[in-house]
Amino acid sequence: MLMADKKYKTIAIIPARGGSKRIPNKNLKEFLGIPILQMILKKTKECMIFDEIMVSTDSEQIKKLSLDNGANVPFMRSSKNADDLAPLQNVIFEVLEFYQSQNISFEYFCCILPTAALLKKQNLQKAYDLLDQNNDLDGIMPVCEYSNPILRSYTIENNLLKINSPENYLKRSQDLPPAYYDAGQFYFYRTKSFLKQKTFMTKNTYPLFLKEIESQDIDTIDDWNLAEMKHKINFKDYE
Repeated sequence: MLMADKKYKTIAIIPARGGSKRIPNKNLKEFLGIPILQMILKKTKECMIFDEIMVSTDSEQIKKLSLDNGANVPFMRSSKNADDLAPLQNVIFEVLEFYQSQNISFEYFCCILPTAALLKKQNLQKAYDLLDQNNDLDGIMPVCEYSNPILRSYTIENNLLKINSPENYLKRSQDLPPAYYDAGQFYFYRTKSFLKQKTFMTKNTYPLFLKEIESQDIDTIDDWNLAEMKHKINFKDYE
């Protein structure tokens, strides 16, 4: 149990609300035989770098699963931060403000998404080390490179293709700068910097590069199935 009037090193915050429209009960759905949130909690605990692992939820069912798997649920998430439109950063503010009200603070926090099934504890450790050894960094965000150049992307107007950047149409792919997307796994930040800048896109956010096969956003059942396939490739000995 954490003690009041003390500053700790790191907290893992797992935002797992009960509502999910595209995949009902997504945070509790079984992933390769166990609830996906249980898998995330297991991987988070295995990393051994967190003073506190807490789950922010509005669901009693998720709360029970979290407590049964060694996480803390010190309060239920407010209704204003439990709907589809609530920004993730507001959920983090709510968590950090709660601990501050208990006179407990953390030098770093790591927001771990509850469906980041391809999460590797080695990457959590790497992100922690980067942040702890470089005082000029605000945070670490895992990213993947787009496999196709987005500077030659298209949109559709009146059922017809329109190129977004005509000036790039005749350029070779290798001549265009690479672009990256959020891998959707975790955000490891210096608490003070995050609270001051109030965004995950801080002035000094460092990229942690992942391969495409190491990441999978899960919004549909097809995404889910693909994530299970990738997990079998990345974690051949995982139980």
